Amino acid sequence: MDNATLAATLRVAVLGAGSWGTALAALIARHGHATVLWGRDATVAAAITSAHENPRYLPGIALPDTLRATTDLASAMDGADLVLVVVPSHAFAETLHALAPHRPAGAGVAWATKGFEPGSGRFLHEVAGEVLGAGVPLAVVTGPSFAKEVAQGLPTALTVHSDDAAFARQVAAALHGPAFRAYTGEDMVGAELGGAMKNVLAVATGVADGMQLGLNARAGLITRGLNEMLRLNHAIGGKAETLMGLAGLGDLVLTCTGDLSRNRRLGLALGRGQSIADAVREIGQVVESVQTADEVMRQAERHGIELPISSAVRDVLHGRLTPADGLRQLLAREQKPEYPADLFD
Repeated sequence: MDNATLAATLRVAVLGAGSWGTALAALIARHGHATVLWGRDATVAAAITSAHENPRYLPGIALPDTLRATTDLASAMDGADLVLVVVPSHAFAETLHALAPHRPAGAGVAWATKGFEPGSGRFLHEVAGEVLGAGVPLAVVTGPSFAKEVAQGLPTALTVHSDDAAFARQVAAALHGPAFRAYTGEDMVGAELGGAMKNVLAVATGVADGMQLGLNARAGLITRGLNEMLRLNHAIGGKAETLMGLAGLGDLVLTCTGDLSRNRRLGLALGRGQSIADAVREIGQVVESVQTADEVMRQAERHGIELPISSAVRDVLHGRLTPADGLRQLLAREQKPEYPADLFD
């Protein structure tokens, strides 16, 4: 794939008209690509096309006049050069099965979904490979990004990882623009782990802040959380440098400290004594950490890795542990070296 191809105007189908899907579709449309956004809500789709606003997820933010939305999946996929899936992880496999019959020959599939397949704990690239079959270029788009800020045109940096370097560059080129930097990499495992696991750790820091434990505690949880990410990443064959970049550390810091994060807000509510049900209802959107914590620990147990922070978050989210008890449990752990001797071997 040469530079002329990368720079060419593309027809892009973005599947998922929530806040993140809408923000990415708007970004790509502003870069001059013919962009169609698919969603299930006819009222939202009509508002995006006619009023140039997503009143449900991004109220008050103007979207490009050129962005069109539809509830017809076949229409959205028609002639697409690139498909970008932006749905919650629990809907990922279903969406892939739905798009597969409509995917034009040669169109690669990327996703900005973070998480694991519910129940199996499989990485999303494994699910995509199984559903779409060999020969379809695949890529994951991940990194520190709040949808609202991207939709507003504020500066953002993300990374695109793929086993197919040319496809990674094509996806990055569609995203890259004056206020948006898109990097590339080839470590899909590490990139997906970072994007999923940071949601679990954001709950932990939110709980600590909700309990008013101070900035020292927040910094400690973020750093030890990164340690947990690195250890699990090492066990599954990811690259350490991936987690020291946008897909890991960058996303972790943003999600743990920014109040636009749904997972952090969940933790804040729990730390202040709210129930999980009330907190999720108040947030009003999918909170990925509730399911992701189970899958992170499934991966950890499969590889014999101890993850005390992630384990405590899982137990708090299932009501087996109170936030205060979780804190006491973490503080009571024995003293040890900061990093295992073989972590970066």
